[in-house]
Amino acid sequence: MPSNVHAKEILLGMRCQMDLFANVRPVRLMDASLCPLKGIEPKDLDLVVIRENTEGVYEDLGGVFKRGTPDEVAIQEDINTRKGVERIIRYAFEYCATSRKLDGSPRRRVLMCDKSNAMTHAGGLWQRAFKEVAAEYPKIETQHMYVDALCMQLVRDPRGFDVIVTNNMFGDIITDLAAGLQGGLGMAASGNLRPGHTSMFEPVHGSAPPIAGKNIANPFGAILTAAMMLAHLGMAAEAQKIEAAVLEAVRQKKTTADIGGTLGTREAGGWIAQWLARR
Repeated sequence: MPSNVHAKEILLGMRCQMDLFANVRPVRLMDASLCPLKGIEPKDLDLVVIRENTEGVYEDLGGVFKRGTPDEVAIQEDINTRKGVERIIRYAFEYCATSRKLDGSPRRRVLMCDKSNAMTHAGGLWQRAFKEVAAEYPKIETQHMYVDALCMQLVRDPRGFDVIVTNNMFGDIITDLAAGLQGGLGMAASGNLRPGHTSMFEPVHGSAPPIAGKNIANPFGAILTAAMMLAHLGMAAEAQKIEAAVLEAVRQKKTTADIGGTLGTREAGGWIAQWLARR
């Protein structure tokens, strides 16, 4: 299989060169049948993960010494700047203050996730910045969890989570886990944002080269990402229509096999297009 390294370079390159520092990933359960946890209803799972998008270990700083020998040493550096940490935390609080859940209720809580008990230097910066920014938003509740405890709690009971802000690597891990609660990566939308500037939208799953051309990939992640983009551009009504179409497809099982249907990628996408055309 051809290497997909170039795709990584393009994606990470765009995020960094365009300074798309806020990776916004909604985690919404459209139908109870999609969640592997017992007793979880759509009203129980409507959270957003705000992931720092331009720093951390993804900057690939470090190196290897004495490669291929018994004495080999590999160092990977986790980069956290005051500017980068503070602005993503402030973005999370602004998002919480200005957005609403699908049922129309306001968002109320920002949870900061780190591993400051082990990563003391980077975690200390996140802890200080979180406390200082939180003081500017006295009406918003705050919470802190270590990343391992957060992952455990998401699997045990995801109810109660609202807005989660974290670093690049932890955000990547948390959102893949959370996608499993909403029906898999094929249902997960994502936006790479820089307020006031050009942004980029992509489904969480990326290009999925192993299943390219087989007509089995779930198109709903890409479709919901398009809805997310329209909402970002001020076209809220159009975004809501697309989300309603996907919800109806899920309810009628007009989906790909990964979420219980029998349609192929083209057929599932076509069903959404036809549903929208009739309305």
